[in-house]
Amino acid sequence: MQQQLRNFMTSNVYKVTDMQSVQEAAALMSEHNIGSLPVVDQNGTMVGIITDRDITLRTTAQGEAAQTPVSQVMTAQQVVQGTPEMDAHEAAQLMAQQQIRRLPIVENGQIVGMVALGDLAVDNQLGNEAGQALSNISNPSDPQK
Repeated sequence: MQQQLRNFMTSNVYKVTDMQSVQEAAALMSEHNIGSLPVVDQNGTMVGIITDRDITLRTTAQGEAAQTPVSQVMTAQQVVQGTPEMDAHEAAQLMAQQQIRRLPIVENGQIVGMVALGDLAVDNQLGNEAGQALSNISNPSDPQK
């Protein structure tokens, strides 16, 4: 039975614009206890993603100021995305292959949801795949800068 991501995704997605500061992004993450934010342009089109790890490695560790624009720290190229119609099994495999824990869900260029590995793990039918994805995600990889 095919299970679409729209059944698992969080649809109330917090996001930042590419012109907001890293400090603003970090404050939003802290306030809502989340580890990543989709980055949108002024039209609301997703242009990247910023994670707590991006902030740590690309700003704090480099001694950069907190007022650095998100656009200088975010991952912009080849952001892995899903669609609301994507099958949950396919999403789990994609997350494992790409070693990501959170998958932005995009429709017509607009962010409509987020699926975390934990969202998939709570479903009995997907628990094993989520565990396998976590195992693959946890394997060391070369850090991307």
